[in-house]
Amino acid sequence: MFERPAAGERAVLVQLDLGQGLIDERLSELKLLVGSAGASIEAVVQGRRQAPDPKLFAGSGKVQEIGEALRAHSADIVIFNHALSPGQQRNLERELQCMVIDRTALILDIFAQRARSHEGKLQVELAQLEHLSTRLVRGWTHLERQKGGIGLRGPGEKQLETDRRLLGHRVKMLKSRLAQIEKQRKVRRRARERREVLSVSLVGYTNAGKSTLFNALTKAGAYAADQLFATLDTTSRRLYVGGANVVLSDTVGFIRDLPHALVAAFRATLEETVQADLLLHVVDSASEDRDAQIAAVNEVLAGIGAADVPQVLIWNKIDLTHAVPAVERSDCGNIRRVFLSARTGEGLDLLREVLAEVAQQAFHEDADRESGTVEELPIQS
Repeated sequence: MFERPAAGERAVLVQLDLGQGLIDERLSELKLLVGSAGASIEAVVQGRRQAPDPKLFAGSGKVQEIGEALRAHSADIVIFNHALSPGQQRNLERELQCMVIDRTALILDIFAQRARSHEGKLQVELAQLEHLSTRLVRGWTHLERQKGGIGLRGPGEKQLETDRRLLGHRVKMLKSRLAQIEKQRKVRRRARERREVLSVSLVGYTNAGKSTLFNALTKAGAYAADQLFATLDTTSRRLYVGGANVVLSDTVGFIRDLPHALVAAFRATLEETVQADLLLHVVDSASEDRDAQIAAVNEVLAGIGAADVPQVLIWNKIDLTHAVPAVERSDCGNIRRVFLSARTGEGLDLLREVLAEVAQQAFHEDADRESGTVEELPIQS
């Protein structure tokens, strides 16, 4: 089995055009991911195919080109910006004689480096083990031999089967611990609901500026950096705006083609988003890819059951686009977008006014519901 190289791997990146569009943006994002993982980019191999090759994903000619790039740059790892099947990964490693990882494994590796809280570490480990469970056969031919010798004779279970069984036990234990943490979170959430506290979650594409905005509003000092997935652990703080109580939560950033294993593992954390009264969808307004990023975030929200939670778009980083702070409303008066800069503080007062307006409207709605009259929240859902 190929051992993972020490920190500072020399990587060859592979980006194929399979007709999915936005190739330059996808490649740029891959480079950011690889940098976040701590590897150096030695070469990029690109190509175009109608469909992935069933055996090698990239086809034999392209794999030969990847091998030449590996040797020319003395690289030790190949990173595909695609999801590889276990068979494709195994065949590529056999052909290239080096470690090969796909986009899912790369993102999991970054998450493993960034997880800080006990819950975050449990969630990442669960996602990694579930991803690994389909790939245990990779390069493990020496484990197919029967155990033998004094003290090792037994019913004949192969080492690989033992590994799978132990992995299954660990996955079961992790799921049990995370379920226990989720029960505790639900108790805290019910307590907030009884105290008439508006629950607001920050969501958005990774590196859109959620943590910077969270810190600007709450003075919490949460970790914020110009890198992908700087935040993994949900942090919540109380705000008082316009006489109303608001609990603001900073959540993990989303990304296009987010691995399903990660979505499933972080479902407990993302439950805060599903149960929120309002989502502040933070957008990097300076990004040329912002429309696709908004679509990717909404796709993940739909996947976790949060598609119907009311949203306000936060058009962040206006200091880079020279836009002016403003609140944009629809013809019906519903709040659609708030233009601000979390870094400079421009427009933060407008966002506080929006939160106060939504909170007051929500509490009036609760009172009206009890009396039989319900009004809509003044936001764009």
